[in-house]
Amino acid sequence: MTAIAVEKLSKTFGRVKALNGIDLSIDEGEMVALIGASGSGKSTLMRHIAGLERGDAGASHVRILGETQQKGGKIGSKARELRSQIGVISQQFNLVNRLPVMINVLVGILGRIPRWRGTLGIFTEAEKRKAIEALGRVGIPKTAWQRASTLSGGQQQRAAIARVLMQRSKILLADEPIASLDPASARRVMDVLADINSREKMTILVSLHQVEYARVYCPRTIALRDGKVVYDGPSKALSNDFLTELYGSASEELVLPADLPVESAKRRRDKPAKTIEPNLGALEPA
Repeated sequence: MTAIAVEKLSKTFGRVKALNGIDLSIDEGEMVALIGASGSGKSTLMRHIAGLERGDAGASHVRILGETQQKGGKIGSKARELRSQIGVISQQFNLVNRLPVMINVLVGILGRIPRWRGTLGIFTEAEKRKAIEALGRVGIPKTAWQRASTLSGGQQQRAAIARVLMQRSKILLADEPIASLDPASARRVMDVLADINSREKMTILVSLHQVEYARVYCPRTIALRDGKVVYDGPSKALSNDFLTELYGSASEELVLPADLPVESAKRRRDKPAKTIEPNLGALEPA
């Protein structure tokens, strides 16, 4: 089945055409990179796929898992239901810093439990156990009862991914998830995303500013320029010379000053990430 289908999607802000007739299709289980220089429309496209923005009126159509999310600039009747199938992470992490990591992760189930329990922060032992398992899945189970503010940037991003696992989404939209991380943390986050895609068969669209990560982790890349798709194909074809053809001098934004250690990262990509077994007895803070 097609997970994400976008047809003739345009979006205008004032006199600026942020998206200009976007067409793309992503199958279930794919891990696809979305690249482009600043202002190319990546984040705007992500927001439309997530159902957070409406496109211009006209022939546009966005379908999620075969159902209409929006059409002709109008939100579809199943949009709310479809949003529950889409997990979103960004470079801001969007964690509540003063709350424990455990509670931040449990936010992922708010759409599936009675509203009064979510409002009061009441979660069952089984739900807490699932949260610890999700943290173990991304390699940070021991952080469960730490305040989110005490985590490193890479750990916070992995906690945000654990929250998506709790949400049981079928699609993950990752908008510049490693933009604010150091290279080592960025690789760990990309390792986790690739492993989730491999094991859970979750469809992942990840917006990246560094093409090296697309080459290593994503078999397919979609490239945007000025709100249009200018390339959609194998990531391995994205040589530096080809990027220069696509973006001119702006291609310098997309290439790291020092290349990502591709071989070591590729070995991690081909080998499933090790899941750290959580201590399921640690359901309450020490």
